[in-house]
Amino acid sequence: MRRTRPTNLGAVAGQTTYLDRILRSHRAAAAGDDRDRAQLAAAAADAPPPRGFARRLASVAAAGEVAVIAEVKRRSPSKGDLDPALDPAALAVEYEAGGAACLSVLTDGEYFGGSAGDLVAARSAVALPVLRKDFTVSDRDVLDARVMGADAVLLIAAALDDDDLARFHALTRSLGMDALVEVHDEAELARALDVGATLVGVNQRDLSTFEVDGDRAERVASAIPAGVLAVAESGIDGPAAARRLADAGYAAVLVGEALVRAGDRGAAVRALCRCAPGRGTTSSGAPGPLSGVAP
Repeated sequence: MRRTRPTNLGAVAGQTTYLDRILRSHRAAAAGDDRDRAQLAAAAADAPPPRGFARRLASVAAAGEVAVIAEVKRRSPSKGDLDPALDPAALAVEYEAGGAACLSVLTDGEYFGGSAGDLVAARSAVALPVLRKDFTVSDRDVLDARVMGADAVLLIAAALDDDDLARFHALTRSLGMDALVEVHDEAELARALDVGATLVGVNQRDLSTFEVDGDRAERVASAIPAGVLAVAESGIDGPAAARRLADAGYAAVLVGEALVRAGDRGAAVRALCRCAPGRGTTSSGAPGPLSGVAP
């Protein structure tokens, strides 16, 4: 039987969750968006070709490093301000110099302080592929991503019913972008695979409570089939966490807060890249936290 509603909404009984509030805002905006879809689709088709987000991740992983998706993130609903005055272009350059495989840029303004301008500025400053990190709830969201230059779009299984997930995934791929389908458990993974997802992110953060479960990605990893590029998201606070996830089978990690807060962001990225299975450790015998990379 097809699901007609997202899977994780209202997970905290009797409470309005972070995800509820964010999605309500985005759906209200989508309902009021009366832009001509055909014109938007034409603009998306005229955008420069995507840079190959998944291809880049796979290439870096094949070379024996953890593929780091470094995030441009001003704030979050749970942690508040991280760096509200950050320069997205300058930060992108730091990440690229540190060896990041790709970028993730928050474009949600109300809850994360991001914008389409942040994505444009970050992507223009580097040669890396860029994920538009936002709450996709309409076809126009996907088209907007291509117009602003995104190379990949985030599709959150918990926020979409089966029909929307399939439609947005197909539209994303038809525009030449990659779709990072985000899941939280095996049931959502099955839904992602049903729509043909070959790039799957396992988010260790519960989007209802925004609490991090550090074991979630390892539990779900065993259910991800060969041929699907696996990305671990959230709660990755340093090389030790990245090594553990690489050992579990993840080709890539998406890291935001720990990198934005690092004193030397390039060094922090490099420390994560070196955590693939078989790579060396610190002199203490284990990779250290990013806070130890730069005070």
